[in-house]
Amino acid sequence: MVFSSILFLTRFFPLVLAIYFAVPKKGRNLVLFIASLIFYAWGEPKYLFLMLFTIAIDYFAALIVDRYKRAGNDRASRTALIVAVIVNLALLGFFKYADFAIGTVNAIGKTDIALLKLALPIGISFYTFQSLSYVIDVYRGDVAAEKNILVFGTYVTLFPQLIAGPIVRYKTVADEMRDREENVTDFANGIDRFILGLGKKVLLANNAGLIFDTVKALTHGEMSALTAWLGIIAYTFQIYFDFSGYSDMAIGMGRMFGFHFDENFKYPYMADSITDFWRRWHISLSTWFKEYVYIPLGGNRRGLARQLRNIMIVWLLTGFWHGAAWNFVAWGLYYGVILIFEKMFMLKALRRCPGWLRHVYTMFIVIIGWVLFSFDDFGDGFKYLGMMFGAGVPFANAETAYLIATNFVLLMLLVIGSTNLPAKIGIRLLARSRMRIVTRGNKNVSGKKKIAASIIYIAFLAATFVLSFSYLVASTYNPFLYFRF
Repeated sequence: MVFSSILFLTRFFPLVLAIYFAVPKKGRNLVLFIASLIFYAWGEPKYLFLMLFTIAIDYFAALIVDRYKRAGNDRASRTALIVAVIVNLALLGFFKYADFAIGTVNAIGKTDIALLKLALPIGISFYTFQSLSYVIDVYRGDVAAEKNILVFGTYVTLFPQLIAGPIVRYKTVADEMRDREENVTDFANGIDRFILGLGKKVLLANNAGLIFDTVKALTHGEMSALTAWLGIIAYTFQIYFDFSGYSDMAIGMGRMFGFHFDENFKYPYMADSITDFWRRWHISLSTWFKEYVYIPLGGNRRGLARQLRNIMIVWLLTGFWHGAAWNFVAWGLYYGVILIFEKMFMLKALRRCPGWLRHVYTMFIVIIGWVLFSFDDFGDGFKYLGMMFGAGVPFANAETAYLIATNFVLLMLLVIGSTNLPAKIGIRLLARSRMRIVTRGNKNVSGKKKIAASIIYIAFLAATFVLSFSYLVASTYNPFLYFRF
């Protein structure tokens, strides 16, 4: 599914664009809806019905919620909402967590209940949360119920962000779903963003993943503390460039069709606290849990004790959302505890520290967190964590030197690419390429700079696209980490 999906994006996306702009405006949602169904069915046709069922349930639930709300029958409206929530979460729970629950019962009760071994529908966590947020927003009165099922179906299935986010709330695109204005500027910006996202995913994330896979495959005798740190740092970059790269591609494709999705990442590895980190990482998910779990639980309005309880509930659910395994639960609780500590006293202490120290603290916490996240087996995770701190292994060895020497350039690109420096350079090049032409004598000074800046920027994008596409064709290693969520 992963490789097929990427081939769809790179090979068939131009065909979708051509058809989309060839039909009248009234038919463009239909084009997107059909293309999105083909995209999803390309790799997983058997679960297409499940997504269509979700669309139908939430479409009619929102209509019922809206009808009773307008009639002043809040009880019936709330009942319809509760039914929609139960059905959505039941479907998500069954397909994603059934075997986890059975395994837990078997472990605790010493039973031998057979596992269902269901394949996880790709993107179910994303489209379930997206569709469910719409029904909740209709109940709250934040958005009007959509009468046209094609419009709503297009919103849920919109292929640029269908299988790995960002989670788009209906109220942010409601107007664009019905009447959007496609223009040359948005289309050009969308192409830029798509190519940059593709490069982040294919050239950076994939190669960082190869380092981590190499390190994980080493025997205990071949491992060293520094090698273990190198491996998990590579994973730290892999998961960032993998997910943010896909988000960039989704935002870029959406922009070409006239949609303006919210940003999902804002340089999280530049954060100076864990609180700041989670304002920058997977913003759409953090916003979803804040709007639909934290605030309804009372947020910070009912005293410190309840606020701390609410934080732990949100982070328990955040961890569990990522996967049906105890390491994800532990990862969520890990961040919940740290965020509580920061809220209670650490943020005040951090503000008195130098910026570089705050950043080191943040990245240390984040990197340790990725150890919990990346190992499904607790034993393997804690064993790896122990080796990072020298348990039974030397500080460095020949394998460490080889890995650093052969991947030094890549590591530097990963570090630089995770900061806002490339964006600043790109913005400066774009600004120069749009400078007004000023003449001095017979020399076109600004005109030369404009041409040079344009050539550099276009050449960079072209090289990124060609290299990325070549890599896709030649390599079989192309995981999308967030597809499994």
